[in-house]
Amino acid sequence: MKSVSPWAPFRQPAFAVLWIATVVSNTGTAMHSLGSGWLMTTLTPDPLMVALVQAATMGPLLLLALPSGALADILNRQRLLLTVNGLMALAAATLAGLVALGWMSATLLLFFVFLLGTGAAFIAPAWQAIVPQLVPRETLGAAIALNSTGINVSRAIGPALAGVLIVGGGLAAPFFVNSLSFLVIVAALLWWRPAPQPVSALPVEGLGEAMVNGLRYALHSAPLRATLVRGAAFFLFASAYWGLLPLIARTSLGGGARLYGVLLGCVGVGAVLGAVLLSWVKPRLGADRTVALGTLGTALVLVVFSLIANPYAGALASLLAGVSWIFVLSSLQLSAQTALPNWVRARGLSVFMMVFAGSMALGSALWGLIAAQLGIDAALLIAAGSALVAIPLTWRAKLGQGEGLDLAPSMHWPAPLVLADQPQERGPVMTMIEYRIDAADAPVFLALMGEQAQARRRSGAVQWWIMEDAAAPGRYVETFVEGSWLAHLRHHERVAGADRVIQEQIRALHRGNAPPLVRHLLAPPVV
Repeated sequence: MKSVSPWAPFRQPAFAVLWIATVVSNTGTAMHSLGSGWLMTTLTPDPLMVALVQAATMGPLLLLALPSGALADILNRQRLLLTVNGLMALAAATLAGLVALGWMSATLLLFFVFLLGTGAAFIAPAWQAIVPQLVPRETLGAAIALNSTGINVSRAIGPALAGVLIVGGGLAAPFFVNSLSFLVIVAALLWWRPAPQPVSALPVEGLGEAMVNGLRYALHSAPLRATLVRGAAFFLFASAYWGLLPLIARTSLGGGARLYGVLLGCVGVGAVLGAVLLSWVKPRLGADRTVALGTLGTALVLVVFSLIANPYAGALASLLAGVSWIFVLSSLQLSAQTALPNWVRARGLSVFMMVFAGSMALGSALWGLIAAQLGIDAALLIAAGSALVAIPLTWRAKLGQGEGLDLAPSMHWPAPLVLADQPQERGPVMTMIEYRIDAADAPVFLALMGEQAQARRRSGAVQWWIMEDAAAPGRYVETFVEGSWLAHLRHHERVAGADRVIQEQIRALHRGNAPPLVRHLLAPPVV
């Protein structure tokens, strides 16, 4: 694998401008997060209400990732991002105004936090889905690493800036700055001129249909499933670091908010270092070993925090945590990106985000419960050991399976032969394809048909089976069912180049000069 400079994506003006705008906006979001938590402590001493601030922030991502991904696939992504960021700027400015006027309450604060969290949930899939439009394919991994680095840098400097602003300008100051940070994103998106994307002549999918199709694709995509398995196995245990870090800083290391900020700052520095090292490490180790190395580093961080109660050791461990986090997260995100064609990219990435958010939320609760029962040190050691055990248990789920696949539409299928134009809503539709296969080729043929079954289901088939004629051995009939004639037409548009390779291998096994016989059967029209 050829080494790519970690800074190569910055040679693309669109990526550079949008990356800078994103860092500014994410810094504003980090300031908002600290300001919200601190403001809640001044409004009510109830620990539950304080904890609900984090729940209201992350909850929308878990609940709304799939519908937001569907919208990002069926709508213009640039317009969607412009609209949502504009609305978030308005919401943040309103929040700042209410705080400045002294009209804020605990319940109202939770409402605004949830509102802004909802906006973030709608932005995330669309934002990740446009990254391949900004850089050449060979620098996509570096671009993803830089995006992850930018997020961690924002998380490191945002809270520090928020603290300074609160002291100098009052509790409303970080919220005002956050509202302005959204306008930076809006300006960058207005400046951006994306290349035209292919537009289908078929009607746009409905939201419900788009969500179902996205889940179906994720379920039947081996490269994406492997990525999700490896992601869940890492995030579930890495969440012990993020979930327990405030308690580690306060209890284990005997520090306060300043030490907590220093540890987060070290994570940000480690993330930058990790992005630089990744361009050297990953070409030599590959994605699977890079993730294993990042998991090993994370386990070592947990062990250090468990056994060594020293702020300097904690700072070095947090530096390693940032490096390890970038190693794993960037490799997983690249594996997910390359497993998805453009028509379902945002939906597939939203499924990845759901696994991320769900694993982090579940893991944080789990390690918090264990820490309450057995102590922080025991929880950290258990998480470290579990992370190491997960490496061999999930090793067969290989990453990067989609990197060598051509997932662009092949458009090689001929138009379906019908006597007249069919109403697009008519269905279901059954397609039957007849093959003549020699007995010696049957094992290879059936193995290829197994791969084809996954491809059919990814592109819209709700049922699929292969049968052999009992009266004529070697005569196989492939049958698959789609919900409507429109779904079948979409299937034609979504057949990828990788699917074409499989179909050509199957066609080569078919006896005779004529191609396999194809028939389309439609349900009778409703009278």
